[in-house]
Amino acid sequence: MLATPLLLATLLYPGSAASAGDITPDILAGRNVTLSGDAVVTLPPGTTTYDGVISGEGTLRITGRGTLVLTKDSDFTLPRTRQRQSVSILGGNHPYVVVRTPDPPSVIVDRGATLQYGNGGGAGLIGRFPYNTPGYQLNQDNIEVNGTLRLSLTRTFNLGTISGSGLVTQPRFLWGTLDLAGTQPFSGVIDNGTGTAAGKPESAVALPNARAILNQGTWTIDTPLDQTVVLRQKFYQREYGSDINVQSRPGSKVVLVGQYSYSDRGGDTNPSLSAPALNWRKIPHDRNKRGTNIKGANVQWGDGTTHQIFMPGTADTVYINLLAARSRSKLTFAYNGPVTLGAPIGGGVFHDTLKAPGAGDIVIKGVPGNDVTFAADQYYNGSTTIERGAVLRLGGAQGDGSLLTKAELFKVVNDGSLIMRNSRETISLSKISGSGSFTQAGAATTRLTGHLTYTGTTTISRGTLVLTAGTLHTSGAVALTRAGARLDLTTAGDQTLRNLTTVAGTAISSGRRAVVTLAGKSTLAGDFQGGKLVNTGVLGGSFTVSGDFAQSSGGRLIAGGKPVKVAGAVSLAGTLQLARAGVGAGSEGSQITLIDNAGSDPVTGAFAGLGEGTEVTVDGKRYAVTYRGGDGNDVTLTAVQAAAATPSATANEPPVATKAATGAKTSYWRPAGLGAAAVLVAVLGMVLLRRLRRRSSSSRG
Repeated sequence: MLATPLLLATLLYPGSAASAGDITPDILAGRNVTLSGDAVVTLPPGTTTYDGVISGEGTLRITGRGTLVLTKDSDFTLPRTRQRQSVSILGGNHPYVVVRTPDPPSVIVDRGATLQYGNGGGAGLIGRFPYNTPGYQLNQDNIEVNGTLRLSLTRTFNLGTISGSGLVTQPRFLWGTLDLAGTQPFSGVIDNGTGTAAGKPESAVALPNARAILNQGTWTIDTPLDQTVVLRQKFYQREYGSDINVQSRPGSKVVLVGQYSYSDRGGDTNPSLSAPALNWRKIPHDRNKRGTNIKGANVQWGDGTTHQIFMPGTADTVYINLLAARSRSKLTFAYNGPVTLGAPIGGGVFHDTLKAPGAGDIVIKGVPGNDVTFAADQYYNGSTTIERGAVLRLGGAQGDGSLLTKAELFKVVNDGSLIMRNSRETISLSKISGSGSFTQAGAATTRLTGHLTYTGTTTISRGTLVLTAGTLHTSGAVALTRAGARLDLTTAGDQTLRNLTTVAGTAISSGRRAVVTLAGKSTLAGDFQGGKLVNTGVLGGSFTVSGDFAQSSGGRLIAGGKPVKVAGAVSLAGTLQLARAGVGAGSEGSQITLIDNAGSDPVTGAFAGLGEGTEVTVDGKRYAVTYRGGDGNDVTLTAVQAAAATPSATANEPPVATKAATGAKTSYWRPAGLGAAAVLVAVLGMVLLRRLRRRSSSSRG
């Protein structure tokens, strides 16, 4: 006859009795207990250390006001008739464990009571481990904690499925690890004193109901292949030296929805923070210093339902490291309102070397309201992606920000909005692509240093935007929107601007040899110099000046195509040049309009060498320059008569400036006079006359 489990337990643990109901006397006496049903231990106040072993079949309820410390491992389970737990191993060559329909709890800790596994050593756990689970031992003995479960163990252990609403706590500096696997319905607080493995490559973890996690050690999150782990809890910390390490397998993601905050009140059971400012201010002994190490993982902060950033603080209070393990790391921001990152993202070792390059990429996710500010210098070496509808600001009220532009893998893919708001430090950016907009909105200067292909609008509302390399010609529109805003193209290459608009008090500066070419519907309203838009460099293309327009003696206007439109007064000096492309596009019949002056004041001044009535040649036709054309004050060319046949400039010839007032070389627009064709006609006439005279003389002979 085979031994029953109850008989077998009695044989293994001699001196034990089959017990059910109240087993308090056996526990207080330190006797081994073999369960034969549901048992209860009512603890007296104080601490009871139990050196016995509990076995058999049944449940164990801990009640009362005291603490029960188990120093040896116990092994019992529910009666077979009450077992229903289903365990599946999925994933093929990359197995992971899924627990379905878990058993009812084998161990129950009532409110007010404390059950302690272990006494600072390796033994003292209640568990049954019948499953051949890969990577860890899954406990069949699930536990319900409404009081306190203290984990004073120095080994790695699993508790099965945890339920209840109490406190699961681990003392600090024991170097044991709690394996949390599967979906945990526990709705209380988990106090991690040393180490918790929240998920592994062999099991995902879910904590849909936990109130908070008090992290005073290392909380490590990992995932199986192609699994997403979402933790919505707030993490709290109250001692220096705690962190959250995140690892994930290919195709997996870890989503952290809450905040990782300092706690100065509420104890273990209800951690909280009295003032959010304590996350941003260094306190004595660095008690509020906390961090996260993202180790080749795909991590997302927020899920689009909150605007409380996961890591609130500065470089003095938090650290964020992107590290490469199996792959580069990725960190995504997904919030429904404004959040500020006040610390650098780097690649240091824990809290050290925060300026070491981080091996990863950043994404600002395109969820409604997502508006992220980087208020610190960033040191990650990869890309920054701003998805459509999202906003990334560099600099803000909490401080200035920057990106690691010199990194080999650096680039910005902007399909949303990129806004510069530094107040003190100049920022340099390059390699910006995408369909999004770029805005200069801070007092500090921003330098764009090349590789600019973004197609959205460029707006300068404050400070100076300097283009030191590259071009803005792909930007769909350029707008200077407030007085004092400045666009500096002095050292730029291609200075083409599309659909430029400016307002009073803004300025565009360019080099003496550079050409600002305006395309599309460009409108300039100047308070650049003396209350008007003054062209002191080279300006070309089709544009509109909504105020006054002046050109200085050192300026050059390249006309051609549609006329320049000016709403206010026009004052001219300097040189005039005709662009080959589109010559005559602004003409009506025998007239070419160069400046369409919508104001009522006459034009003052004139282009150098082109006084009123000066005749010039354009494409073989003679025109007279007038500053009283059109409706009386336009700058136009009016056809005089067909010019003599003269060689005309070809498309391959370089652009030519106008004729100087005296002694200048003949230009593309040349004053009329005795041309080469007339000289040729005179020479041919003289030759013909000589031949006629010779024939006449010969006939007379």
